[in-house]
Amino acid sequence: MPSLKDLKNRIGSVQSTRKITSAMKMVAAAKLRRAQEQAEAGRPYAERMGRMLASLAANVQDGGSGPKLMTGSGSDQVHLLVVVSSDRGLCGAFNGTIVREARRQIQRLQAEGKTVKVMTVGRKGRDQLRRDFGSLIVESYEDVGRRRLSFADADTIARKLLAMFEAGEFDVCSVVYNQFKSAISQVVTVQQLVPFSIPEVKGETAEELGALYEFEPNEEQILADLLPRNLSIQIYRALLESAASEQGARMTAMDNATRNAGDMISKLTITYNRTRQAYITKELIEIISGAEAI
Repeated sequence: MPSLKDLKNRIGSVQSTRKITSAMKMVAAAKLRRAQEQAEAGRPYAERMGRMLASLAANVQDGGSGPKLMTGSGSDQVHLLVVVSSDRGLCGAFNGTIVREARRQIQRLQAEGKTVKVMTVGRKGRDQLRRDFGSLIVESYEDVGRRRLSFADADTIARKLLAMFEAGEFDVCSVVYNQFKSAISQVVTVQQLVPFSIPEVKGETAEELGALYEFEPNEEQILADLLPRNLSIQIYRALLESAASEQGARMTAMDNATRNAGDMISKLTITYNRTRQAYITKELIEIISGAEAI
């Protein structure tokens, strides 16, 4: 049985831990509000851009040509996965779910005979994937948006992807990230970036809207200019969603840790009181026994 001093020290240690986790929860909650606002503000623009490009691409496809970012390289042998994780831990299963999905995608593609390359955004994802797939990591980014996430961060990654694609280093590129739903819910999402994956468009075509559009310059030239911008926008959206998901996961994890610390303190306090009572009873018995012996 531990001594009273050991129990008292352990209670003090758990109380200190609870103060830390409680403070981290409050910080994560404050950051979550700002990150959630950014993520929700970025969704309409990214979705509208995707719908507009889909409408343009539908017209270009009828002509049988288009920019390379839309038509692809003509092959799908080399796949590049952009894995978006966090630089810091203590955020529950946030990084674990991302890495698990990335591993599943890598194993699936390799089973199909494809060549896989990995680009990591975030230290945690890089460190975990390095154990099994270190040879596949071709680029790694850390401290992206450490102070405040900006479009320039996403544009830097997008420019690197464009340079790699133009150099023929990959044929298909997809991003793996956590999409923010709520503070307790994040959905792992795999989105194809290159070649441009045309989403289903409802009510956006000229026929459905009952209108006829003339584009100047033509659709192909517009797409050639907008597709690189769309790549930056989609990456920026993934980074915003990931940042909000990280803070939500950290807030939830720290809240659970604070509650668990409180439960542990209650149990340790009960044990401390019972042990103290047992020591007092033992001392009283010894005193009474000594008095009777005299």
